[in-house]
Amino acid sequence: MALESFKISKKCFNKVYLKELENYSKRYNVFYGGAGSGKSHFVVQKLIFKYLKYSNRKCLVTRKVGNTLKDSIYALFKSVLGDWKIYDQCKINKTDMTIELPNGSSFIFKGLDDKERIKSIANIDDIIVEECTEIDADTFDQLDLRLRTRNPYLQIHVMFNPVSKANWVYGRWFEKGYNKKDTVVLHTTYKDNKFLPQSYINALLKMKENNPVYFKIYALGMFATLDKLVYTNWEEKQFDFREIIKTNKNVKAVFAIDFGYTNDPTAFVAALIDDVEKIIWVFDEFQQKGMTNKDIAEKVIEMGYKKERITCDSAEPKSIDELKVNGLDRVRPSIKGKDSILNGIQYIQQYKIYVLPKCIYILEELKNYTWIKDKTTGEYINKPIDKWNHGLDSLRYAVTTEAKSVSPVITLLDRRLLGI
Repeated sequence: MALESFKISKKCFNKVYLKELENYSKRYNVFYGGAGSGKSHFVVQKLIFKYLKYSNRKCLVTRKVGNTLKDSIYALFKSVLGDWKIYDQCKINKTDMTIELPNGSSFIFKGLDDKERIKSIANIDDIIVEECTEIDADTFDQLDLRLRTRNPYLQIHVMFNPVSKANWVYGRWFEKGYNKKDTVVLHTTYKDNKFLPQSYINALLKMKENNPVYFKIYALGMFATLDKLVYTNWEEKQFDFREIIKTNKNVKAVFAIDFGYTNDPTAFVAALIDDVEKIIWVFDEFQQKGMTNKDIAEKVIEMGYKKERITCDSAEPKSIDELKVNGLDRVRPSIKGKDSILNGIQYIQQYKIYVLPKCIYILEELKNYTWIKDKTTGEYINKPIDKWNHGLDSLRYAVTTEAKSVSPVITLLDRRLLGI
């Protein structure tokens, strides 16, 4: 059925979304990006348009906490119905938060904190999940299982501003790609929304100056963490590590390996350290899953570091011995003391860290390696998450082991931080 039959002009839609308006073939519809991009507005428009075309359908509209629905997406539904001049033809129950269109299709608004009432809702044909990053993967999968009627065009639409890559949505749709046969993913920003007032755009641009991390998330819709980062003492910077070696008599090169295999990658890092000025320059790396110790040795030799002293995770002495057999004669185990992770982190936090732009794995880890937040109190505890840290663990082995074994001057503070 054409738009004109509803007397709805294409001008009421942002151009970037139009190709998805009548796309009902994909089960999973992922709309993410910056604030003010119009993604939630479009999803509401699309579902109302769809439900005016097809009668007697039922859509569950949800988000994590029910009392947040009334002033967010429920209000948005009523606004679009008003804009399209059909509000008065609909049955609006503000108490139960339901909307029934003239053809019998309906929208039911429930928070996921009301799980029993959601379980009682039968024959759901479509689901909208607002702020999808607020829920967990298991909850999403349970919602997915509710979508099982015999009607055609069953779909789930989710909207969110990306936050940390530690969030489950990143692993589901971005880390390894997604199945294009059943999923559509669309990224948009404020630049795609022709209806935004200039005052709102100006506020976003001001955020770019005052809080660049928030700007990346809320304006540009990029994945970045708002949690408490373990390392804030770093900077992406272009430099010539050979020139640093030539001109800085205090600098020494360190190399390290953190072993992985199936679930975690093996991570190699190469850096320069100036213990006097407290500067670290990270200039080379690799990360890869499924590497045997022979593979690791061949990769390191290929990179030109066969003759270097390389510090390895001391938890795997067998792997260290196998690296020696395969040509890395100068590998050694890391030196670990009591509370070595926390002490090592605190030690490295004394340094300024510069990272070459080509070292993409270390840069991603620095952006996402955070302290654990206590779910009960909301406070951060003195323990980092065991994720986004493989290259950073290598760097920690290299720096702390070098300091413990050969550094000529170790201050009392260094001794306390290193646990020696």
